[in-house]
Amino acid sequence: MIFKTVVMMLVYFVPVILIITGVANQTWQLFACFILSGFGMAGIGMGVMHDAIHGTYSQNSKINKLLGYTLNMVGANATVWRIQHNVLHHSYTNIHEGDDDINAPFFLRFSPNMEKNALHPYQHWYTWFFYGLSTVSWVTTKDFIRLNRYYKMGLLKGKNVYRNTIFKILAWKIVYYAFTLGLPIAFSPFGVGEILLAYLALHFVTGLSISLVFQTAHVMPEMAFPEPDEHGMVEGERMLHQLATTSNYSEKSKIFSWMIGGLNYQVEHHLFPDICHVHYRKIAPIVKATAAEYNIPYYSKKTFFDALKAHFHMLYLLGNAEMEPVKAYANNHEH
Repeated sequence: MIFKTVVMMLVYFVPVILIITGVANQTWQLFACFILSGFGMAGIGMGVMHDAIHGTYSQNSKINKLLGYTLNMVGANATVWRIQHNVLHHSYTNIHEGDDDINAPFFLRFSPNMEKNALHPYQHWYTWFFYGLSTVSWVTTKDFIRLNRYYKMGLLKGKNVYRNTIFKILAWKIVYYAFTLGLPIAFSPFGVGEILLAYLALHFVTGLSISLVFQTAHVMPEMAFPEPDEHGMVEGERMLHQLATTSNYSEKSKIFSWMIGGLNYQVEHHLFPDICHVHYRKIAPIVKATAAEYNIPYYSKKTFFDALKAHFHMLYLLGNAEMEPVKAYANNHEH
């Protein structure tokens, strides 16, 4: 974990420093450096911050808190992410209006429980572009919008916490923009337009990488999208719910797994979110064997490309086919 953390930090910081110092002084080098930094940003998010905010990077809570701030460092906010991911996504996986990972703007439909509109039949073609823009939204408006909503939902403890978090978001974003845009504009030999285009390329790489890794774990043809009853309740046991709504992929690729923070083992992560991702590979065969023993589905794609194809097909189905919502896994699978 320490080696990975150092590598991802270097991949994020060094290319931008090369631009600021003028070492990278040609246009192709500008774009190459920003794109490389984008991979570093994605790596920090998936391989460092994710474990830290789950409290699984270290047994020392102070180290977890410190490394959780790496998300603030790359323009987002750890407090907002903790609510969105740890609280909502892990508690209400694939439940429309509960899981913020599938709550999407009107032109995207990630759940059969969402209302369909005239744009959705084409979403399997254009969604990828918006995946690339997702972190642009993240470092600009999304944190403020979600923080305000979470406060109204009662997920923040009082007005002081809300106000302090707004201040922290603003302060960290100033630091982030100063490093990624301010210093390159002030000291590099490139024009503002060139830097802005390269900056967008950075975010396109980051946004596309993170979106594809997370969305291929849940928005898939085999996945259940449980629908709450009239009381807002979803039937079924938590472990069964996670198995029904989550998929793995590319389990045999150690390099790929290292690069994306073990998030190709999303089944194990959702079953055991309090365990560091370095252990998922060893846990997976046990989970798979236990699921088979009790005749419970265990979803996994052989390669990441297979997962991408299935996700593309699911986007098509959500836009074009009539899909019946799954009320609860337990309705059809009693053990």
